[in-house]
Amino acid sequence: MPQQLTKGQNAALSVNDVVVSIVLTAAADLSALLVTAAGKVRSDDDFVFFNQPAGPGVRLQPGATGQAAELAVTLSAIPADVEQVRAVITLDDAASSFGRSAPPTALVSDTAGNVLYEYRIEGLDTESIVIALELYRRQGAWKVRAVGQGYAGGFAALVTDHGVSVDDAPAPTPVSTGSAPTMTPPAVPPHRSSNGATAGTHTAPAAVPDAPEISLTKQKRVNLSKGQKVTLRKDGGVALTHIRMGLGWDPVSSRGRFGARSSSIDLDASAVMFAGSQVADIVYYGALESDDRAVVHSGDNLTGDGDGDDEVITVDLPSVASKITAIIFVVTSYRGQTFEQVANAFCRLVDSPQGAELARFTLQGGMPFTAVAMAKVYRQGGEWKLQAIGEGLNAKTAKKAVPHLGRFLND
Repeated sequence: MPQQLTKGQNAALSVNDVVVSIVLTAAADLSALLVTAAGKVRSDDDFVFFNQPAGPGVRLQPGATGQAAELAVTLSAIPADVEQVRAVITLDDAASSFGRSAPPTALVSDTAGNVLYEYRIEGLDTESIVIALELYRRQGAWKVRAVGQGYAGGFAALVTDHGVSVDDAPAPTPVSTGSAPTMTPPAVPPHRSSNGATAGTHTAPAAVPDAPEISLTKQKRVNLSKGQKVTLRKDGGVALTHIRMGLGWDPVSSRGRFGARSSSIDLDASAVMFAGSQVADIVYYGALESDDRAVVHSGDNLTGDGDGDDEVITVDLPSVASKITAIIFVVTSYRGQTFEQVANAFCRLVDSPQGAELARFTLQGGMPFTAVAMAKVYRQGGEWKLQAIGEGLNAKTAKKAVPHLGRFLND
């Protein structure tokens, strides 16, 4: 039987290789902070997380079915100036909290799978991040301590406490009463800069309202509002055949979630293809072409550096399989930064053969979400139409966004 630990309790580790894992009903990530005797990280290399899965003596490995990845730790490989390895649990849904589900349990096992110690982390409420436990040196030997220190302030509070500076933090903006970003064309041609992110607190977006349909024209870019619908026809009533959905954004100067090496934001454009209410295909950075070859992704852009579109999804509308009834375009934040930290993000619809920009959706205000359902292209009455959505979601990949998209299919 494993030894049950209570908050603050410590115990000796008699093996050199251990595995730290968690049991939790909510979706979460497990990461590690390697800190010195002063309780500070030495550099960004001392963060081990899903996008930097290996560090000195610590690496992530697949966890049990339905659970987060585990931390495999070789104690003898931990650098001499690292005194503690702190295991951190971060909820996938940054808007959620541990108080909404059963308490998480942290396990310390040997490599044979024998659980040595078990710590049920009681007393968490509004926190979405918690230091579960730490492995630490004491007089030349390694021990484990049950910590259970929650952070209601989020990851920024955690990394600041561990010596990670947040450079050029933006001043807060007034609380927004409008939920989703408005989708408006800029008054001047697109301009790219490296401004910091716009911070703010926002309420969850309401359902997409009904809005009258408008017409597209290459002579004037359309100002789409949330819920706006357009028929995919251009001047003269000719149906569009090839369209591009282009995504652009700027890196910010402050550090991102999990202390990324650079101040970049890795956003990903994806197209989720539905046959009725069922997902038929997903086109994203890991699968650049749909099964019917009608939807093609330009490839992954990890930073947002440069001018113009950073990622592009091209759709050959006549070639889309007949079973496909809708395509929802989703933007996700791979490293988990919310759209409060994204600068100058936009999505635009382009008539692919002509290169004419028909509509632009600009995210003019941050949302506390890691994903946005930007727009939907769908069949109605034998023709294709587009609807602006602009709803925030909590998902870091297109696949994790799928459970949230069904509500947009019948709007």
